[in-house]
Amino acid sequence: MSHRTSSPVPGPVTFWQYLQNGLFYIHVAIVTIIMGVFGIFWVIFDGRRGANAVATRWIGYMLWAARLHMGVSCEIRGTPPTGDCIVAAKHQSFLDILAIAHAVPRRAFIMKKEIMRVPIMGWYAYKVGCIPIDRARGRDAMKAITKQINNRIAGDGLGQLIIYPEGTRTRPGERKSYKHGVQTIRNATGLPVVPVAVNCGLFWPRKGWGVHPGRAVVEFLPAIDSDLPSDEFMPRLEDEIEGNSERLMAEAGFKP
Repeated sequence: MSHRTSSPVPGPVTFWQYLQNGLFYIHVAIVTIIMGVFGIFWVIFDGRRGANAVATRWIGYMLWAARLHMGVSCEIRGTPPTGDCIVAAKHQSFLDILAIAHAVPRRAFIMKKEIMRVPIMGWYAYKVGCIPIDRARGRDAMKAITKQINNRIAGDGLGQLIIYPEGTRTRPGERKSYKHGVQTIRNATGLPVVPVAVNCGLFWPRKGWGVHPGRAVVEFLPAIDSDLPSDEFMPRLEDEIEGNSERLMAEAGFKP
C-alpha cells in the first residue's frame, strides 16, 4: 500500500507557535477535568469497558486539539493489533503516546507507580488496566508485573500492553540501550510482540514545548512471532524499531 510522504522537517519555532502550545495545554487541562469527572459514572456502570470508552474519547479530543492549536497530526500506518499482545514502541514524545493509545482498542501501559497517583487520570489508568511498576524493587517488580499480566490474560484478557523498551523519550536520531523487561514479559506470557516505529519527535519535542505543525507518522510493524528464540528476540526487536524509525525520519528529510 502506498502512503503519502511524511511532512518535511520543520524550521525554527516562532513565538506564535509557543503561544499556541500553551493554549493547547490550558485547553486540554480543562477538558480533562470535565471529561474525567463526568466519565466516572460510565466507569461505575461499565467497568473497564467504560473506562476504555472514556479514554478513547479523551485521547481523540487531545489529538483534535493538537491539530486545532498547533497544526500537528499523526498518520497511522500498518495494522494496529486488536488481540492480547505486547506493543513495543520507539518513544520520542507525548504525541506517540496519544497516537498509539488511540489506535488500539484496549490499551494499557506499564508506568511508574507515581503516575497512577495523579488525580482523575491516574484512576482511569488503573481502570483501563495500566500496570504500576516500582523500579526500586528490581527483579521483584518484574515478577509482580508478569503475575498481574498472566492473571489478566486468564481473566477478561490483557488487551494491548504498550511498552517503551528504551524506558525513556529520545531525541530524533538518538538511541538508548534497550531494557530486557519486554523480553522477560514475552518469555513469561508467550505473547506476540508488535514493534512500532515513529518519527513524532521531529514535530513534537520530547519535553513538550516548541511543537511544530506537520504530519508525523506512527507505523505498526508485523508482529514478532512468539516462537522466535529468546537469544534472537532483542536484536530483532531493536533492528525493527530503530531501522524503521530511521526510515520514517529520513522520509521527512531528517539527517542525523
